[in-house]
Amino acid sequence: MTPLRGILAGAAVLVTHSAAICAQSRPAAAPVTRGATTIAVSGNGVDQLTTALIHSKEVVPNGMIQKSTEIVDLTGDLKGRVLYHVTSVFDFAHGTLVNTGDQVYSGTVAGSEPVMLHDDQFRFDVNLATGAERGRVYLLDHIAGPKIRCSLDVVGTGKTAEGNPTFSYTGQCTFLGG
Repeated sequence: MTPLRGILAGAAVLVTHSAAICAQSRPAAAPVTRGATTIAVSGNGVDQLTTALIHSKEVVPNGMIQKSTEIVDLTGDLKGRVLYHVTSVFDFAHGTLVNTGDQVYSGTVAGSEPVMLHDDQFRFDVNLATGAERGRVYLLDHIAGPKIRCSLDVVGTGKTAEGNPTFSYTGQCTFLGG
């Protein structure tokens, strides 16, 4: 094996091992580190559904799979915006909608310096008959700003006059310190 192939093989093992460790640790709470502070957070949000960019729609036996990009505005302890790349699985036979995908939060947490956090583990479940919505958000991947991790519970609260879903959130954020 050439030295370059050996390095690349070692890097592939390291990446595979790191990915396996990350996959096993999700969606866990933030690890306790020296100087870490955890606080309770709450607030509200609006999913700007009426301005969503729909990328694709696929008809499936019980419904449809739609891929889109949306913006969510947050107020309260998390003040900022979420860019939300969502895969929506509509099951019309059972009256359900499940949203998953990737999202990036950009804003502040309890008055912090601006932060960017990524989540690829969120899930929202919607009852299409009643409109009831519940979900979990895992803003665990630090991109920029202070090292903060947040886990949130989301509950739908209705719609705006324009038809955009509204919600409240509660949860906890951990400031990881230095």
